[in-house]
Amino acid sequence: MTDRNFRFLFAIALLGALYLDSQVALRILIGLLFFEGVTNRRLSLLTTRIRYRGRTPPCRICDLTVRAAGPLLPFEAERAWRLMMGTTLLLACEVFPTALWFFPWFMGFAILGAGVSGVCPILMGLQWAGFRYPPSP
Repeated sequence: MTDRNFRFLFAIALLGALYLDSQVALRILIGLLFFEGVTNRRLSLLTTRIRYRGRTPPCRICDLTVRAAGPLLPFEAERAWRLMMGTTLLLACEVFPTALWFFPWFMGFAILGAGVSGVCPILMGLQWAGFRYPPSP
């Protein structure tokens, strides 16, 4: 599973949890984002390692451009994305649920678009800010 597939499946799960108004499912998704962001044990990397055990996975083309000078921060953009999304969802769903009721829906559809198209403006912005793009598994 690639990070693009993860974003697509995560968006489907997020929109489903919002539609069903399931607070437990939302908390599980937020917990998954924080767990993956803090530990860097990503579900997409785990499934790729299991799938291509003993073999080299096919080379993936990075759809984000890298600065000529290289990354400024030794922190992966994908990891920072997960922490940012988890924090934003936590604030919108738990701290200010009545004021920011539309924000998780907006995030769900934006992540779904990023999963379908493979272009995530937040990841591009994080990479432009100096975070490094994760290496191929």
